[in-house]
Amino acid sequence: MRNFITIWLGQLVSTFGSRMTSFATTIWAWEITGQATALALVNFFTLLPSIFITLFAGAIVDRWNRKLLMVVGDTVAVFSTIAILALYLTNSLQIWHLYAVGAFNGAFGEIQELAYTASLSQLVPPPQYTRASSMNSTLHYGSIIIAPAIAGTLYYIIGLAGIALIDIVTFSVAIATVLLVPIPQLAVHTTEHHKNAGIWQQLTFGFHYIIKRPDLLALVVSASLFWFAHDLGGSVATPMILARTGNDSRVLGSIFSVAGIGGVTGAVLLSVWGGPKRRIHGYLLGMVGAGVSKAIFGLGQSPQIWLPAQFCSSLNFPLLESSQTAILLAKVAPEVQGRVFAARSLMFQLVSAIASLIAGPLADNVFEPAMKPGGNLAKLLAGVFGTHPGAGMAVMYATTSTCLLFVGLGGYACHSLRDLDRSGSD
Repeated sequence: MRNFITIWLGQLVSTFGSRMTSFATTIWAWEITGQATALALVNFFTLLPSIFITLFAGAIVDRWNRKLLMVVGDTVAVFSTIAILALYLTNSLQIWHLYAVGAFNGAFGEIQELAYTASLSQLVPPPQYTRASSMNSTLHYGSIIIAPAIAGTLYYIIGLAGIALIDIVTFSVAIATVLLVPIPQLAVHTTEHHKNAGIWQQLTFGFHYIIKRPDLLALVVSASLFWFAHDLGGSVATPMILARTGNDSRVLGSIFSVAGIGGVTGAVLLSVWGGPKRRIHGYLLGMVGAGVSKAIFGLGQSPQIWLPAQFCSSLNFPLLESSQTAILLAKVAPEVQGRVFAARSLMFQLVSAIASLIAGPLADNVFEPAMKPGGNLAKLLAGVFGTHPGAGMAVMYATTSTCLLFVGLGGYACHSLRDLDRSGSD
């Protein structure tokens, strides 16, 4: 796994820088607007172009050099950060610039992510799929451990500009590691999946592949339901914390850091353990654990509740995500994984975009007014959530978190999903 670990280390460093910049721009956007809608729209506009590009991304990843695509993705991300830095230094940065840069970055980032994921089956042996997938979880959670806390402190010392410069340096490390490592490229043009196939057949191949296999379809549908509820609540998590703490970035940074610690702890445990023999149990039980923990988080009103609940929530996601990825790597032929993963990613992006688009208006115009003194929901729930700013978003967060629990439990009632990994690869 030496080549995989080399690339993984470069991506870990890069993700650290990106997380710092993302945290800093979030604080900046909240200071400028003070609205949950503005923050949710940053995520929406990042997802919007990637929805369209994903339809083509699968075929691109299966046909083009995956190493080159990874380098292009990181390079585009560097220039996006440079653009934000230039606008900020000239006092020209506005909230819509974050939407535009996010959209540009999201399109190329999707191709890079697919190229990286589809390369795993060429970089590591099958018995190591779950372990490699769990290590990838630390790309996300490892950076969360200290990046937000450091960014929250540095934001008031070196500002957004200094943090952006750090991000640019970390991207150069990621690009260098990818260039140093050989990544095998399958000669996919010779496979039966490309014979006599037109452009439209190539673009929709991943969807047909999933639809024809009820077990894979059940997996993708359940995951889509999970991520819709997750992102609907997740879109208001940051403004909820800022509203309840009087814009205290240190508390927010601490919560992110604890999330990272929980995620890395889960990933390390999973790497040592190797995951359950029946990977579907890891997938569904991870959903259940995340739902319970997040519901408790939504009920809390102080760091004493938020921090342990966040740790327990993040502890479940490496198990959930790694189990799902390992199932797909084992069941989907390597030469078509780019298109199949792209189809799955497109489904997730669609539900996430919808969730991000409606989350802000729901929070600002429905839940927050309803939880003010005298509001419709306040009459019933004020004793649990209070009536201070952020109470409405807390109700929304707790409700969506309960839905995560139901999706996980409901998976055991679905025969195709429950018995998914009893059969071999397709």
